[in-house]
Amino acid sequence: MQEVIKEYLEMAKIGRKQVYKNMAVYPLLSDYSLGLEYILLDEALGAGVIEVTEVNDHGAVPNLKVHNKSPKMVLILDGEELVGAKQNRIVNTTILIAANATVVIPVSCVEQGRWSYATPRFYSEERIMPSRMRAMKAEQVQNSIRSRGKYQADQSAIWADISERASRRDAKSSSMAMARIYEKDLPSLQEYLQHFSLVGYQVGAVFTINGEVVGMDAFGRPETFSKVFTKLVQSYALDAIDWIEGNKFDELSVDRVTDFTKGIYSCKLETHDSVGLGTDCRLESDKLMGFALALDGKVLHMSVFARLAGVQGSSQTSRMARYSRRSRNRSH
Repeated sequence: MQEVIKEYLEMAKIGRKQVYKNMAVYPLLSDYSLGLEYILLDEALGAGVIEVTEVNDHGAVPNLKVHNKSPKMVLILDGEELVGAKQNRIVNTTILIAANATVVIPVSCVEQGRWSYATPRFYSEERIMPSRMRAMKAEQVQNSIRSRGKYQADQSAIWADISERASRRDAKSSSMAMARIYEKDLPSLQEYLQHFSLVGYQVGAVFTINGEVVGMDAFGRPETFSKVFTKLVQSYALDAIDWIEGNKFDELSVDRVTDFTKGIYSCKLETHDSVGLGTDCRLESDKLMGFALALDGKVLHMSVFARLAGVQGSSQTSRMARYSRRSRNRSH
């Protein structure tokens, strides 16, 4: 599987950066050929060919049931939010659901204050969890796989992070929903979105905030990235908005971005059976944490994050970590 990851990365080239305020997007360009036919979660929900429900009438916080009624596979992305039923959830890892299949998927709650039915089934508001929360969750899931063989996150830590961010952003709600943070920052999100656009052959991007590489999301084909582009930019922009300081923004050389992508080669790789189809590949080094989903020797989705200072094995000082700590101190 190491060769599968290597082949994918070697084919990706870094394009010209796009910048707005404290956030930069470096396109990843490739003619990588995946050759798999699938639809995305939002497409499947919109077409009514997939149903996402609680596992039973009583529900279970860390699990949901997905019934794919389509003759096509459905790709559900790490961090995608499912809204409704007894409480809003986010998906704990990227999952490929087989055609005409029913699968129980691992999720985390992002609405601590509600446990009652709002709708019979889940729907999408086309949101992905903020990137730094996804990074935190990726590490939690990695630890859970190792210790219990389950794709579970630290639910208490996720609730605490949402609560702290909601306090900083003045976005508290009665149900303590992550959705309220998106709603509060929507004008700023739209402002950021206007300054980033897709380019030809783009399969992904490396995202930087405050002059630091934050993470990378990339896919097996440009069509997939184009469909989730807005959601992903918003995911990273939420952190850019949260971490912005003043009007002076640090520049980052493309060499630092190249170092980040090359650093993935040296990550320790652990493979596991995916929740759905394919192989879940966990990537880890002292500076990076992430995963890739592969099927038939091809990468469908790769997501890698820079570790914050203070995470085991990391000696780098992170401006985002310092700012986050200062903000938390101000909110208490």
